[in-house]
Amino acid sequence: MLVLGIESSCDETAAAVVDDGPRLISSIIHSQVAEHAPFGGVVPEIASREHVNRIAGIVRRALEPVGGLDRIQGIAVTGGPGLVGALLVGLQFAKGLVVARALPYVAVNHLEGHLSAALLAEPRPAYPHIALVASGGHTQLYHAKAFGDYAALGGTRDDAAGEAFDKVAKILGLGYPGGVQIEKAGASGNREAIKLPRALLARKSFEFSFSGLKTAAADYVRNHGGRLEGAELADFCASLQEAIADILTRKAILAARREKAPGIVLAGGVAANTRLRELLQARAAAAGLWAFAPPKVLCTDNAAMIAAAGWMRLTRGERTPIEQSAQSRWPLGAMTQRGRHRSSTPPHGVRP
Repeated sequence: MLVLGIESSCDETAAAVVDDGPRLISSIIHSQVAEHAPFGGVVPEIASREHVNRIAGIVRRALEPVGGLDRIQGIAVTGGPGLVGALLVGLQFAKGLVVARALPYVAVNHLEGHLSAALLAEPRPAYPHIALVASGGHTQLYHAKAFGDYAALGGTRDDAAGEAFDKVAKILGLGYPGGVQIEKAGASGNREAIKLPRALLARKSFEFSFSGLKTAAADYVRNHGGRLEGAELADFCASLQEAIADILTRKAILAARREKAPGIVLAGGVAANTRLRELLQARAAAAGLWAFAPPKVLCTDNAAMIAAAGWMRLTRGERTPIEQSAQSRWPLGAMTQRGRHRSSTPPHGVRP
């Protein structure tokens, strides 16, 4: 089954095609970094307009390797969570194709999309496992028992890990996206040079908090003249990156031990961070666990992951009603009385 995937939840316009497996055939991504960089973050109105300008051409390019839309047998599109205006562009474009060609269709939860990037690996990581999603908008831990069967273990109380990177990079004047700029600036730095706080580690919970780290970073910069340069900047960026990687990996290992999961899958834009990938691999190996991170191009927002998740659902016979609209909030788990979560994506992909 050839499935076209479309992603427009934030500031990437993307389209991809997968075949049975799912196996990736094509993936086209247009990044809006240049449009948003002057503002130090994503401007929703600009993102929506840029999606409108780009989406038809991006989809056309993704379809070229399979001979065009006539070959497509199903469509998957990000239905949420995300910026509503941005989501609507991809969603309405997909619905137009669905109606015109009478194709089966599913709206995909963006978080499940990130988890599904691992499905495109060869060999793919096995279920069950712990999944850590870390991005600009999300920091969540899941016990992924099977595709579509997720127990949400915990998430951030405030800022996401990627948001902390972006905000501190803006304070430093490094530009956007923050994670990439901080990794570059800290490449030659000493990651032990500056002691920065790690919130909620002592409680052995699966919750995260990065607002205190962001405040501590802002205070440090202000107390050192408001500007860091040279070796001091490198040491600071390396230390900040280490603090975030330390928090994320400790929580993931703790979750794997408690849930008796054999391994950990890293997903989301922050999963492209080299130090985070290295530290997770080292700590997982020391704990007798396996660790997996998708290729970096599949960590940031892309349509390949949406197409993969859509292929899984479409081949199981699931369909989304055409009238379902974009959802700015769409939790992947629903809270139970025990404080645990289960998958909130019921049959046919309709949010309860």
